[in-house]
Amino acid sequence: MFYMEMKPREEKVVRLVRSKLVLNGKIRRPMRFRRDEKNSTRQTQTHSNTRDCSFSAMNVESRTDPRDPQPDSPEPSTASQTHTHAQSLSLESFWTEVETIRSDCEPESSRRDSRQSEDGEQEELWLQDAGLSLVSGEEDVDKAVLFSTLTKTQAAAVQRRIDSYTCSLRKRNKTPARHVRDVFTSAITQSADSETYNSESDTLRNMESVTKTQRSAVSGQDTQGLQMEEIFITDVAYCEQAAIILKQAKLPQKNSSSSRRDDGSLPRVICPQCRLGVTRVQDLSQQDMKKVRQLALIDMTALCDLLGLEVKRHKTCKRKIPESCLFGVPLASLVESDQKNKPHTQIPLFLQTLLSFLEKKGLDSEGILRVPGSQSRIKVLQQQLENSFYSGSFSWDEVSANDAAALLKKFIRELPAPLLTAEHLNTFSAVRDIADLKQKLHMLNLLVLLLPEPNRNTLKALLEFLSKVVCCERRNRMNLWAVSTIMAPNLFLHKAVPSKLAADGPEKGPAERATDIMRLLIRYQDLLWTVPNFLLSQVRKLNENSSRRYQFYDKRIKQLLRKIHTDSRDKPDKNAGECRTVKIQLGEVSFSMEFRLSINSRASDLMSQFHKELHASDNGRGLLKRNGSTTYPDCAIYEVGGNIGEHCLDPETHLFDLYNNNPSGEWVIKLRQSSSRGQ
Repeated sequence: MFYMEMKPREEKVVRLVRSKLVLNGKIRRPMRFRRDEKNSTRQTQTHSNTRDCSFSAMNVESRTDPRDPQPDSPEPSTASQTHTHAQSLSLESFWTEVETIRSDCEPESSRRDSRQSEDGEQEELWLQDAGLSLVSGEEDVDKAVLFSTLTKTQAAAVQRRIDSYTCSLRKRNKTPARHVRDVFTSAITQSADSETYNSESDTLRNMESVTKTQRSAVSGQDTQGLQMEEIFITDVAYCEQAAIILKQAKLPQKNSSSSRRDDGSLPRVICPQCRLGVTRVQDLSQQDMKKVRQLALIDMTALCDLLGLEVKRHKTCKRKIPESCLFGVPLASLVESDQKNKPHTQIPLFLQTLLSFLEKKGLDSEGILRVPGSQSRIKVLQQQLENSFYSGSFSWDEVSANDAAALLKKFIRELPAPLLTAEHLNTFSAVRDIADLKQKLHMLNLLVLLLPEPNRNTLKALLEFLSKVVCCERRNRMNLWAVSTIMAPNLFLHKAVPSKLAADGPEKGPAERATDIMRLLIRYQDLLWTVPNFLLSQVRKLNENSSRRYQFYDKRIKQLLRKIHTDSRDKPDKNAGECRTVKIQLGEVSFSMEFRLSINSRASDLMSQFHKELHASDNGRGLLKRNGSTTYPDCAIYEVGGNIGEHCLDPETHLFDLYNNNPSGEWVIKLRQSSSRGQ
């Protein structure tokens, strides 16, 4: 793969900017990198400027890394100017990567057409994805159950979509089988009254209490050398937090003495510890994750409405899948095919192998991902992989790290649909227009939850590898900004979705927008792949209400059942110290054990007791003998039934609080489901 020559206007602008910076003493004349490969003289002249600019940006970013001490910190204005100049130079690599993508695109005749949905289709698709389809035969009570879990802001967002859909139907002179008002009005009214999931006063009170608690905990620690921290609250719906912030912004504000430096550095984000532990995406069953996605879509839509983000999804037409087994094949098809050879695999086997190779051979390679591979060799390697990867006869011994990195980017680009999906790619891009960092992370967190499972797992594996590249910055000269600059075009440009980024030419704004989002995805990936506490609470309430549908037919019965349910939740405090039966299911071995609950009992305490009893019991010795191993398999505690489908518990989960939240649920210790790459 080779880079295209820069356009004359772009080359002239870059040369003028660099010469002015050198004369003003802002930067030193950059050094030439040694060549990792012997390319032609023309390629060397074309890309030497790209490598110099990226190196200048890497040095600036490494000095502003919040995880390292900040020696000789410059004045805010000087640091901001330096970061701005470095970004301008580093973005040269961005546009060179865009030119590479253009040159590597398919012919026009084989591209897939894409169009925006017609009037009414947007709302109709949205209602279907949110679980509010107007298909005849669905019961009103199902929608009432969903609305009973929504906040006031979420319900208002749904109402706007319903009104827009009804208006579109009238314009098209198309009468639905059941009028929209007949389906939704009563349910929305119920969700907007005093019995809603959370009131504004409760929301504000929760936010203030969590923030004060976490601030006091942080203030007691040694924070020397750390930048300002951001508190990431997940107990309150993101749209409700935004609504409160907007209301507070209209009030007169006191002058604050603290201000964050605008030098491009990312702050440390702290998520307050919840007594129910952290819930990751892979910890929930597919049935519960489906409900999480529906609720996440509603909350994201409400958040977009509050922030003034107008995002329309693109509807892509089907195209003929190329006759290949690796490149250009849909992710879902690849995973489904690979699961026949390796059950429980969650990302394509080829991508697993490629990332493992790069981790072993490429992390220490200078300029990895940025230095191009040979286009002729890459074409040959691609053909060899298509023919012999699954047969096991392909040899990686002669593959260079740069060629492997080029294959990785090519694999992502040639997916039939964007890795971030055609439906949500524009929303990912619109995150850059949000000013507040926490609200950006709120949007990204919801968008990650909305991705299909193969896309979400593949994106996580890719981001984990990119994070490892950044951690080896001193050896490979690729820091967070440099990696984001190179990888952003490969994720945010796709032939299936029209993009202004590719059409506008080398403009600074669109390039910085994509690069900044890529930087947030890499830096905060652990936070983004968690399920917020408010969504999990809504799923629990949704499951509870689904099992008591009849209460919606009579308001008096509904109030009576709520009072009984509330009283029953207040009583378990008297039962502290009672024994709880825990089921053990390890393959063919099945038994039970007793665990005494206390206020401070955690899931890790239960696992410790389990390992002691297993080691001393005949069941444990029989299990080791059967497996032919001296170590026990990886096990975890699962919450099953009640108001949840299946939930893998975090080791820090307080079991007594969990019991109060789900008294009828069972606790089962069983083999952990394989969820990590390569297992």
